[in-house]
Amino acid sequence: MHRIFEALVTGLAQGAMIALVALGYTMVFGILKMINFAHSEVFMMAAYVGLFILTALGGAHSPWIAGIGGTVGAMIGAAALGMLIERVAYRPLRARGRGTRLSRITPLVTALATSVFLQNAAQLMFSAKFRPYPRLFEQTRPVIFIVAVVVMVLLNQLVKKTWFGKAMRALSSNEEAARLMGVRTSRVISMTFAVGSGLAAVGAVLYCLDQSQVYPTMGVVIGTRAFVAAVLGGIGNITGAMLGGLLLGVLGEFVKLTDYSGGVDVLVFLVLIGVLLVKPTGLLGSTAGEKV
Repeated sequence: MHRIFEALVTGLAQGAMIALVALGYTMVFGILKMINFAHSEVFMMAAYVGLFILTALGGAHSPWIAGIGGTVGAMIGAAALGMLIERVAYRPLRARGRGTRLSRITPLVTALATSVFLQNAAQLMFSAKFRPYPRLFEQTRPVIFIVAVVVMVLLNQLVKKTWFGKAMRALSSNEEAARLMGVRTSRVISMTFAVGSGLAAVGAVLYCLDQSQVYPTMGVVIGTRAFVAAVLGGIGNITGAMLGGLLLGVLGEFVKLTDYSGGVDVLVFLVLIGVLLVKPTGLLGSTAGEKV
């Protein structure tokens, strides 16, 4: 019974970190209907920024100052990188591809190219070796879960209660109508990338505080799980991304209690396939007709 409870607590902490990254995927898809595969590399870059700031602020000698300062610094760096990626890689393609069959394919290929570029840039700048995070707290998982839940609640309030949230939802429903109503769509899209990247930075710092290492390809595994979580919950649905992340985290830890502990990712994808066969829009997704 103790092992089951421990697996549940660990799974909720892992799932909360996955959910924070999945929110970035689902927010961008919600307004642009594209998958930002470079998001996993923003997660990785944020982990490096967090490590350097944590170390500069004293690490384990000043755990709260280092933890808060490192997380905030990583969020600022990730938000800036997310906005830069949107401005350089995606914005020029939107107007050029609007109304054509390539309007969704071209940004997808660009996202993959950006992802590969950032991975190689990280290897050149930081080398391929694993870098350990300082151990700030004896019990990191309760801190991780509480921080993740608070951040997700604040995001929910941001989307539902603020002007930016209303503008984002209007843009998601109809970009042209939102523009005609005075919404500065390019600014809203840029800020959506910034918010999603900032959330990934929180997940990155929390993940590394728990897992204790950062390396250039770390975004591949966590990014894949976050993408699956977003699709599982209903891509484009913020609550669905949270739910999908928590479910994957708990499921993964329960699988580790069995004889098939090495096949966590296999089971995750099998569950995803099963859900999509039964409900292609995901657990909380809704079917919407597309006007021609």
